Amino acid sequence: MRKLALSDEVLLSVQQPARYIGNEMNMTVKDPDKVDIRFAMTFPDVYEIGMSHLGMQILYAMFNKREDVYCERVFSPWTDLDAVMREKHIPLFALESQDPVKDFDFLGFTLQYEMCYTNILQVLDLSGIPLHAEDRKENDPLVIGGGPCAYNPEPLAAFFDLFYIGEGETQYDALFDLYKEMRRTGKNRWEFLLEAAKLPGIYVPMYYDVTYKEDGTIDTFLPNQPGVPEKVKKELVLEMDEAPYIENPLVPYIKVTQDRVVLEIQRGCIRGCRFCQAGNVYRPLREHSLEYLKKYAYQMLKNTGHEEITLSSLSSSDYTYLKELVTFLLDEFHGQGVNISLPSLRIDAFSLDVMSKVQDVKKSSLTFAPEAGSQRLRDVINKGLTEEVILKGASDAFHGGWNRVKLYFMLGLPTETVEDMQGIAELSEKVAELYYDEIPKEQRNGKVQVVASSSFFVPKPFTPFQWARMCTKEEFLERAYIVKDKFRQMLNWKSLKYNWHEADLTVLEGVLARGDRRVAAVIEEAYHRGALYDSWSESFRNEIWMQAFEACGVDIDFYTTRERGLDEVFPWDFIDAGVTKEFLKREWQNAISEKVTPNCRQSCSGCGARAYGGGVCFEDQN
Repeated sequence: MRKLALSDEVLLSVQQPARYIGNEMNMTVKDPDKVDIRFAMTFPDVYEIGMSHLGMQILYAMFNKREDVYCERVFSPWTDLDAVMREKHIPLFALESQDPVKDFDFLGFTLQYEMCYTNILQVLDLSGIPLHAEDRKENDPLVIGGGPCAYNPEPLAAFFDLFYIGEGETQYDALFDLYKEMRRTGKNRWEFLLEAAKLPGIYVPMYYDVTYKEDGTIDTFLPNQPGVPEKVKKELVLEMDEAPYIENPLVPYIKVTQDRVVLEIQRGCIRGCRFCQAGNVYRPLREHSLEYLKKYAYQMLKNTGHEEITLSSLSSSDYTYLKELVTFLLDEFHGQGVNISLPSLRIDAFSLDVMSKVQDVKKSSLTFAPEAGSQRLRDVINKGLTEEVILKGASDAFHGGWNRVKLYFMLGLPTETVEDMQGIAELSEKVAELYYDEIPKEQRNGKVQVVASSSFFVPKPFTPFQWARMCTKEEFLERAYIVKDKFRQMLNWKSLKYNWHEADLTVLEGVLARGDRRVAAVIEEAYHRGALYDSWSESFRNEIWMQAFEACGVDIDFYTTRERGLDEVFPWDFIDAGVTKEFLKREWQNAISEKVTPNCRQSCSGCGARAYGGGVCFEDQN
C-alpha cells in the first residue's frame, strides 16, 4: 500500500491538498525496485500550471513506455506547504511513489519561463540536493533541464549537470541507454557526464569555459575536454507521425489551467515574426497527418472523459488540413457535448464559421493579436497583418453575433514612435466604431467591449531582435501612460479598456533571458532573500531582486538597455538552433529598413532550417 509523504494533519492545513497526493486517473504505477532508472519530471511551478503543460505529459508517457524507466512527477510546493516542509524537515517527494526526490537517478526540469528560476532552487533545496552542480556527490540525482529557456541555459548553468537542447523525443532513449551502460561498467557520474556531452543535443556546462573581455562581453566560449563539441545542435522531430504522443493523458482531481485534452496539430511556424523565439527555434514547420490526429483525438477524449479539446500550435490557421480536422471533430463529438478550442487562429470567415458552431457567441470573446498599433511597426516586426485584415475580421465577427474583442499589443518594440503607441488606442477605436456603424441597433447584444492589452517587449535569443536594446522600467511605464492617455481621448472610450503588464517584472525577465553565467549569483542571492513564485503577481517582490543585483555587483543595464554590435558573441552562440546568425542579422537589418519578409510557404528566406531535411522546406517535393 502506497503511503503518503504528508500526514493528514499537514494535508488538512494547506490549500488544495490534492496537489500533493497523486493517484489521478491514468497515473503510471510501477515498482520502483524493478526499474533501472528513476526520473523525477519537474515543473517548477504550482501543480495546476505544471499539469497543463503539454511537453511534460508527452515525455511522461514516452518515458514510462520503457519498462526500465519509471518517470514520476514533481511540482513546486505552494508557499504554505513550503513553510511546513522546512519547519518539519519533510523532504520534497514525487507524486507517484511519494518517495523523496533525492532517491532518484535524474531530476528533470521543464524550463518554460524565466520567472520560475527561483522555484528551481526551491525544488533542489527542499530535496536536499546541493544547489551547485560542482558540489554534488556520486549518489545525488543528475539534474537536467530542457524546454524553451534551455536555448539560453547560461544563467542556470551553475545549478544544472546537463541540459537537453531541442525536442525531447529524439535523444532521451540514447541518454538513458548510456546511463545504464556506464553504471553497469562501474563508471562515475563525471565519466557519464563527459560521454553524455558527446551526444547530439546534450550540453554539460562544466565541460565548457567562458572568458570575458574588459567591457564585460564574452571573448571565448570553448569546450575544455577532448571530444566535446564546440557547437551543440538542437534536436528536432522530423517525421511528426512517428513521434510518441499521449493515449492516456493524466486527469487531475482539481481544476487546472488547461482542463482539457490538448491535440498538437503541428510544430513550428511559417510566419517569421521577428520578436518570436518559438517561431525561430521550432523551425521548420512540421505537420501531423489528418489520420494521426483523428486517432489521437478519439483516444484521448475516450480515455479521459474531458469535454473539451484544444488544437494546439503556434498558428493553427496554417495547418493544411484544419478544415477537415474541425469537420471531423464536429461530426464525431459535437453532439456528445464536446467543445473544440482553436487558439492561435487568424480571424477569417472559416475561423468564425467554426467558432460560431463550437462556442456560445454570447459568452465568448474573440482575440486578435495585431502586436503593434501602426502598419509601419507591424512591418518592422514582420507581423504580416494589415489593418484592413484586422478590421475585416472584426466586422465579420460582429456580423456573426460577437460583441467582445480582445486585442494584444507589445510596447517597447524597436523603432517605436509616439505615433505607433497612440495607434494602439486608434486601432481599438476603429474596431469599436465598426460595431456601431455596421450592426443595426436592434441586432446588437448590448454595447461593444474592446479590451486592449500590452505586454512589454523582451528581446529573446535566436530572434532577429536579439541585438535590440530593451526599455527601462520608467520608459515602459511612460509608453503605457501615453497609450492610456490616448484611449481617454477616443469617442467610444466607454466601450474601450486598456491594461498593461508589470514593467519591473519585464525588465527582470530580460536579464534572465539574455544573461550569462554571472547572472546565476543573482538568482541564488534573490532566492536566499526570499524570492519565490516570481511569475505570480502576489508573490513577486522586485525590491528583493534589486537588492540581489546590488549585492552581487551585477549591472542590469548591461543585459537590457545596452546597444549590441553585430559581431558580439552572445552567451547562447554555442547552440545551433537551426536558424543561422547570418539570417538573423539579415532580418534585423530588414526590420530597421521596415522591409517585410515573405512567409515560408510564399518564399524560402534561407534561414538555415532546410539543413534538417524535412518539414515545410520540402513540401513542394512531396
